[in-house]
Amino acid sequence: MARLKYYYDKEVVPRLIDAFKYKNAMQVPKLDKIVLNIGLGEAIHNIKLLDSAVEELKIVAGQKPVITRSKKSIAAFKLRVGMPIGCMVTLRQKRMYDFFDKLVNIALPRVRDFRGISGKAFDGHGNYTLGIKEHIIFPEIDYDKIERIKGLNICVVTTAKNNEEGKELLKLLGMPFKN
Repeated sequence: MARLKYYYDKEVVPRLIDAFKYKNAMQVPKLDKIVLNIGLGEAIHNIKLLDSAVEELKIVAGQKPVITRSKKSIAAFKLRVGMPIGCMVTLRQKRMYDFFDKLVNIALPRVRDFRGISGKAFDGHGNYTLGIKEHIIFPEIDYDKIERIKGLNICVVTTAKNNEEGKELLKLLGMPFKN
């Protein structure tokens, strides 16, 4: 069992039951999945960027990403339907908990001038989306081997019913929100 999953079962669930007065432990919100996404508009002109992004996301997530393709044609960007423009991976169960633990305890503290993350990026249903400008904050990525710094979108999907429950869940799991 992942370290964070064990912590969730033993520490977080009782605290959330006390805070929100749930009648049943099955009502307590939990992490459902984490989706990592790298969008590369420049991949239209240089396909090698997409190959390197796939390899780097594979190293970070521990799972092979899927190449995402455009759904519409946009003439101004020289984009056609079906052209590869990014990659994404969905993490669940043990890999999800391992990645979240690594994100909160190792990667986010490595961000330059880090003061915490915004608490306003919830979607109304308890899901949180975080954008990272430099994917090199993850320790697995060798800084010397990358040719370009890429951004990374991280979407944490929970079973919470509203933003308040989702924020409390993530805060108890160790997400460093600004005060």
